[in-house]
Amino acid sequence: MSLSPPYNQLSYYTFGTPNGIKPALLLEELGLKYDSHSVNIMKNEQKEQWFLDINPNGRIPALKDGDLRVFESGAIMLYVADLYDKEKKFTYEHGSELYYEMISWLMFQMGGLGPMQGQANHFRLMAPVYDEYGMKRYIDETKRLISVLEIRLSKADWLAGDKYTIADMASWPWVKGAGSVEIDLSEYPGVEKWIKRIAERPATEKAKAACGAMPDDQMKEMMAGMKAKMDARKETKKDEL
Repeated sequence: MSLSPPYNQLSYYTFGTPNGIKPALLLEELGLKYDSHSVNIMKNEQKEQWFLDINPNGRIPALKDGDLRVFESGAIMLYVADLYDKEKKFTYEHGSELYYEMISWLMFQMGGLGPMQGQANHFRLMAPVYDEYGMKRYIDETKRLISVLEIRLSKADWLAGDKYTIADMASWPWVKGAGSVEIDLSEYPGVEKWIKRIAERPATEKAKAACGAMPDDQMKEMMAGMKAKMDARKETKKDEL
């Protein structure tokens, strides 16, 4: 007879991106023992067959717990919270009003903030052409989504209820990097304080390290270089197709 979860044999496959950091925040906050495996997306390792056997979508992150696999960052966070956060430190009782408030904010990030800011990052930093329409569309939508967070965080410390939960962990790695697409976070004081509040937690730095995330100053320097390269395409009218 096979064992039932939790298996307590956690292997986390990740990289230093916002989605890669999200579940690591929970793993570190819970103090769980896990093996962290870097999947270098710059070398397309996520498309290799060994990883596709874990996540058929070929995207980081992914989790294995014994023989059980979980992919998609939100699903991983729900799995870890359900199976390992027995004291409900970072979640709420399943079926409660606050549980569904938390899930609503989690899905807000999964279906809105992450995809939209990801597109903003693509058009502003990485697209092979200078596309002013694409930049404006997705940067404006990211601003709108951050303003939704501001409505809540201008009145409360956390997104769901009165404690730090997986809802906050899901949005934080994305929002903190919004300056890379010239979004001025000082326009959102509640969000700005929330970003700082989470950054100061000891588990946050551990999670970033476990994912191999760049130091913030190094990341800013890299992003500045990418923006300058994109701006040069506008000036020279030369694209890289």
